[in-house]
Amino acid sequence: MWDNPRILNMAAGALVGIASLIFVMVGFALLLRSPVFPVTQLDVKGTLAKTTKDEIEAATRGRIVGNFFAVDPAAVRAALEQLPWVRRVSVRRVWPGRLEVTLEEHVPLARWGDDALVNTYGERFNGRTEQPLPVFLGPAGSEFEVTRRYARFSELVAPLGSALERVVLTPRYAWQLRLASGLHIMLGRDADAGESRLKRFVDAYPATLGKIARRHEYVDLRYSNGFALRVPDLKG
Repeated sequence: MWDNPRILNMAAGALVGIASLIFVMVGFALLLRSPVFPVTQLDVKGTLAKTTKDEIEAATRGRIVGNFFAVDPAAVRAALEQLPWVRRVSVRRVWPGRLEVTLEEHVPLARWGDDALVNTYGERFNGRTEQPLPVFLGPAGSEFEVTRRYARFSELVAPLGSALERVVLTPRYAWQLRLASGLHIMLGRDADAGESRLKRFVDAYPATLGKIARRHEYVDLRYSNGFALRVPDLKG
């Protein structure tokens, strides 16, 4: 075997390849530990209304470690995405010593019960605000569907001149609405059919219930050919 030049050349080539790989690995390890090319700047982009500089600094503290090559953008992104008002984050290295962070905040659309908010994408998040918002309620995982139906329901009730302030999807998946006027509207479990009945109710309202001076408290639209009405101060 040792008299075969071809085998000797192959063995020598393999040894050179192994030595080169070890050299590269050692060099890379030394580069990661080197104090050269430190990350000295964190640039934050995006329109921020709720997230503070102190929150960003606290979230990234201890995660921007090592030099330009050692810092882990994924770890920085994951830490920032834990902030309550941050919806999405992108992080990239910019040579020679800068991290560029782009933050997108949640835009609140409604309250989800008493302990969370829902953004304009129908995503639940744990922000806090004093801003007056409609209230959504529903089973876990129904946030997107409630948000989608809210947009349609709001459009349908707009001619009544009273904003939609509460949308409820019950545990049995029945839809209930409440307007700012105090009127409760029961739509039932079939949301598409409920939308059709709601439209007919709103179209008929000026010529029917709109002529009644008393305040309307409750209307049940779960009937295919009509509706039931409760008027709190109606006697007899």
